Amino acid sequence: MKLDGKVAIITGASSGIGAETCKHFVIAGAHVAAVGRNLANLKQTAEACAKANPSSKCLLIQADITKDTQKIVNETIAEFGKIDILVNNAGITANGSILEADLQQLDNIFDTNFRSVFQLTKLVVPHLIKSKGNVVNVSSVAGLRSFPNFLSYCISKAALDQFTKCVALEMAPHGVRVNSVNPAMIVSNIYKKIGATDEEYAKILERSAPSHAMGRVGEVHEVAPAIVFLASDSASFITGTQFLVDGGKNCMCPR
Repeated sequence: MKLDGKVAIITGASSGIGAETCKHFVIAGAHVAAVGRNLANLKQTAEACAKANPSSKCLLIQADITKDTQKIVNETIAEFGKIDILVNNAGITANGSILEADLQQLDNIFDTNFRSVFQLTKLVVPHLIKSKGNVVNVSSVAGLRSFPNFLSYCISKAALDQFTKCVALEMAPHGVRVNSVNPAMIVSNIYKKIGATDEEYAKILERSAPSHAMGRVGEVHEVAPAIVFLASDSASFITGTQFLVDGGKNCMCPR
């Protein structure tokens, strides 16, 4: 799979799936605009990209996607002159059922997981029409299946999946593809961001493993290649799909 000379915006690039995706994109020959709030971590992403492929450029954009979408587009165009691929990866989660969750939590989750995706995609689409590019949204198996005590997160990902399919239909006549990847439990720092200690997170991963058909949770390096594939010409006849990278979790009855 080649992305030679393509320019990709990748949000949530300071850690986890986003950072790993930046590395896989430059290996495939793309230039990346790596977007994140943590500049120190973004610099680590840039170092990994430079090591993986010194010929590809990695532009660091320190930004809050809930506020700085126009800045992200402007700086990418100023540096590269075009946009071929948008990877909407940034996301947050929170615990809470209908008994505990409140509107503030719902608004916070939707601001990052959906509203910012809507706005950034809207700003980038005119550039993608010019380049006949594509969008890859990083959703979740939680957008397709129901899980207790993550109500705000689950419905934000369900909204993202519907957004993916609707925009895929709207953009197909313009030659622009829109897809999502839907991972299951992937080792990252997303739970630590909501307060889980190392010990608590280890227990979460241990409990989660049997709910995947493959008997284990996934790694970020197993998700990034799926994003590269969907963004590449190898997927030229794929649009509007939810591409599961879930170790068979969607097939399992236990939650």
